Amino acid sequence: MTTSDRIADVSTGTDTTAEGSDSVDGAPDARYAEHRDTTEGRVYTVGGGDWDDVLADATQSERMIINMGPQHPSTHGVLRLVLEMEGETVTQLRSVIGYLHTGIEKNCEYRTWTQGVTFVTRMDYLSPLFNEMGYCLAVEKLLGIEVPRRAQLLRILLMELNRLSSHFVYIATGGMELGSTTAMTYGFREREEVLHLLEHLTGLRMNHAFIRPGGLAQDMPDDFVEKVTEFCKVIDKRLPLYDKLFTGQPIWRNRLKGVGFLPLDACLALGVTGPVLRSAGVAWDLRKVEPYSGYDEIDFEVPTSTDADCWARYLLRVEEMHQSLRIIRQVLKMLEPGPVMVEDRKVAWPAQLSISSDGMGNSLEHVRKIMGQSMESLIHHFKLVTEGFRVPPGQVYSAVESPRGELGFHMVSDGGTRPLRVHVREPSFVNLQSMPAMAEGGLVADVIAAIASIDPVMGGVDR
Repeated sequence: MTTSDRIADVSTGTDTTAEGSDSVDGAPDARYAEHRDTTEGRVYTVGGGDWDDVLADATQSERMIINMGPQHPSTHGVLRLVLEMEGETVTQLRSVIGYLHTGIEKNCEYRTWTQGVTFVTRMDYLSPLFNEMGYCLAVEKLLGIEVPRRAQLLRILLMELNRLSSHFVYIATGGMELGSTTAMTYGFREREEVLHLLEHLTGLRMNHAFIRPGGLAQDMPDDFVEKVTEFCKVIDKRLPLYDKLFTGQPIWRNRLKGVGFLPLDACLALGVTGPVLRSAGVAWDLRKVEPYSGYDEIDFEVPTSTDADCWARYLLRVEEMHQSLRIIRQVLKMLEPGPVMVEDRKVAWPAQLSISSDGMGNSLEHVRKIMGQSMESLIHHFKLVTEGFRVPPGQVYSAVESPRGELGFHMVSDGGTRPLRVHVREPSFVNLQSMPAMAEGGLVADVIAAIASIDPVMGGVDR
């Protein structure tokens, strides 16, 4: 009997062949599953003996290459991760960057020292004020000038507000990538509070270009103390919600605890800084170990942990937000009236700036004077704006503690009105080197948690 002669009646489960069995010349046919007839119809028994052989073969030799990104919703930006995987386990990981490259460092060499601020503020776009601060500290060190005390304290105020907004984005995006839409809603809600306040203080929500070489573009508005105080009260009430929603939540804890482990020796070998290093037990914070802008006068703690995992980094960032509020309140008490820009008119540009409703503009008094009363002032203003001030030749490295770690600027001057060389030690770029060490040997789901715990910003990585 040939196979074509077999016609199975699917509806009744009966076989129309004379023998009524799957056999050829009386012998069982291996091509067909064994079966038996019951009152409910025919039941087939499918054997799986050879599936074990397939699995054993696959786990030994077959690996998949998976591209995660660069347009993946969970790679924390325009980042591509090339994963080599055995099943769900990551055996090898490589980061591919450069999709957001803007050439900011090279562009700074073709602009005046003051104009460079508008470039660097766009690198790490979640903490623009830190970019401005690091750049301006380097320029001021080359110039050999000291910024007025009020400007120094106001810089601290602005940076700590910016640190809050950056950490809120970490919780929002990290939570969203792990499946918590509530985290995204809460985190961005709080970030909006910070951005509204920064807009009131500087005129812009992001990319402020408000910290300038020599001080600030202008003083704070008259009601800024009341606005900042009210903001601190609001955030004080809302921060405990994160402990309720995340810290005490078993799912969140289980997704982060023991994941993305990076011990101290690995951090030191890779140059990792910021919360990732502090989660491994080292209280390395430039605000404490190498104070700048008056941080040595302020009382605050540097939280650390020895767990060295994603859970520890989350807890540290939440505690850092409490410490930022503590710093902001102290700065408000320390502030005294005074200038916010150096007195040297060869450096102090823009001078007498008064931000109008469109976020730009010089004060009418200053315009009236240089246009109608003093030809020398007009000439000086024109040359200062078009050519810029000269910086003595030399090179310098200056660093600040950004929300992601040590943000350093290496700048070289040849004595002209433009930088000869600008190079940035960007913490997101350096910290991203730790991804293979964190993720290899773990599950693919834990890759998402690990990269979120680093909190890289691709604008800073690619520059």
